[in-house]
Amino acid sequence: MKKQFDLQLIAVFGGGLLFNFLFWMERLALNLLLYSLFIFIVLFADKVMPKSKRMFFAAGSNLLAALLVVYNQSDLTIISYYFSLCIFIGFVHMQQLRSIFTALLAAFLQLFTGPINLVKKLMSVKVGSFSLKPILRPIKYIIIPIIVLIFFSILYSIANPVFAKYLELISTNIGNFISSIFTFIFGDLSVLRFMHIVLGILLTAGIIIKFKDDGLEKAELTLEEKMIRKKRNAKKFSFGYELTAIFAGKLMKKNMALKTENIIGIISFAALNLLILSLNIIDVSTLWLGNASSIQTVNYSAELHEGTNALIMSIVLAMLVIIYFFSGNLNFFSKNKTIRILAYVWIFQNAFLVSSVLLRDYNYVAMHGLTYKRIGVLVFLILCTIGLITVYIKVAQQKTLFFLFKTNGFVWYCLLLVAGFVNWDVFIVNYNINNRNNIALDLDHLLDMSDKTLPLLDKNRELLKKYVSKSSYANRYVYTEVDTDTTAMAQVKTPIDTAKLNLENKIRQMKAFDDDLDERIEQFNKQYTKTSWLSWNYRDWQTREYYIKSSQISYNNPN
Repeated sequence: MKKQFDLQLIAVFGGGLLFNFLFWMERLALNLLLYSLFIFIVLFADKVMPKSKRMFFAAGSNLLAALLVVYNQSDLTIISYYFSLCIFIGFVHMQQLRSIFTALLAAFLQLFTGPINLVKKLMSVKVGSFSLKPILRPIKYIIIPIIVLIFFSILYSIANPVFAKYLELISTNIGNFISSIFTFIFGDLSVLRFMHIVLGILLTAGIIIKFKDDGLEKAELTLEEKMIRKKRNAKKFSFGYELTAIFAGKLMKKNMALKTENIIGIISFAALNLLILSLNIIDVSTLWLGNASSIQTVNYSAELHEGTNALIMSIVLAMLVIIYFFSGNLNFFSKNKTIRILAYVWIFQNAFLVSSVLLRDYNYVAMHGLTYKRIGVLVFLILCTIGLITVYIKVAQQKTLFFLFKTNGFVWYCLLLVAGFVNWDVFIVNYNINNRNNIALDLDHLLDMSDKTLPLLDKNRELLKKYVSKSSYANRYVYTEVDTDTTAMAQVKTPIDTAKLNLENKIRQMKAFDDDLDERIEQFNKQYTKTSWLSWNYRDWQTREYYIKSSQISYNNPN
């Protein structure tokens, strides 16, 4: 067993050095894939660790997320990678877990306790008669007081500016002193580089060294997906039961709890159905059956956000109310047919509300083009639809709250990975340019996209120049009368001079657009040449290849 510990320690410190080599002053791209492969080799080579289907699923999804970072490097793919890595950590070390959410919680425990587990591991190592235990034991008496001291120092500095000034002075002097000693001992190795290595060691320790407590696994194992009828304890009532008793009075004391809950549920669902029905009727009359002339005058921005907010409240309320009424023995009540039908009707009405917001989003995109927020609304609608479907299954098949968390977590995670296949920046710019005749093309929005869109912008440079007068470039060159001579002012106001000034302003605006785009292209090319192969990703390489070919074409065809 000691040999296994030694191998883990070698992997931890080796992983810290590898982490520093892969990520120091590099972009997140190919290096993430290499780090994941290192983690896979270490953990799958561990013969003591059992291998389950969940472990292979988590490893496969993390590998997919890493490949998507290499292929489609973006904020979304990087976020997907971090989520998949945490889920992998959770399922590897607590392989009896069944839910994505509990796996994330397990990963948090793993990473948070990584430094402690590493110290414990080091304390157990012996080389002959030499042991690190006497050296490392005092650390546990120092770490917690230091954390508490730093925490309260930050609070006091926020509350008192004078204290903050002295604290900054003291911390700066201490930092300079430590930095000078560090430089004297380690030479050219900077403090930041050293801290980066330490970060890599702690992160690798959190991933590799198992957190011993299995309380989270035991707690989740007690949760079932299928509801079981339980006999109510006459001496112990839930908060919901007590709340109902306030309104039901003595009825609750006459062994009529289920009947009372059923009646209250019927009244609640009937009222809620009428409430959302009024909202859906308004949507049918104004949105679904509205004439073309009225659609053109609709403020889709306001209606889309208002509809989304209403949807959020409705879906959350629907789930909470259904979970409340169908979380206990009411599922097994012989006369619950009416409340079930009302719950199904309410789920259907919420689904119709989803379709109404979807239509608003579609109309908004058709008039103003694609943006990340409008795509985000669509994603949210998909998640809401999945939530409603799982709530329906819960009621129809007598499932538990754990079933909702497990199913929705898995589906949401899969959607997050699938979304990484799309190059969204290029997709948005390409869609808006291709539909420029039907939408109000927002040039400023297109220019805010990442460098992956530069070839597309460059190809459509002349086309986009037509829209500079409707962008922020129009504010850069606006004629203002500075000449106080009345004759000159009169001359300026002639139609010929006004047209000439407008033409000159437009030429300047187009030149400013050209200059800005050329500057971005130049910056991208400079940055690309500075990065190493560790930062390689397909989209940047594709963009770089486009400009290499463009420069060759320009050189071969100077005219």
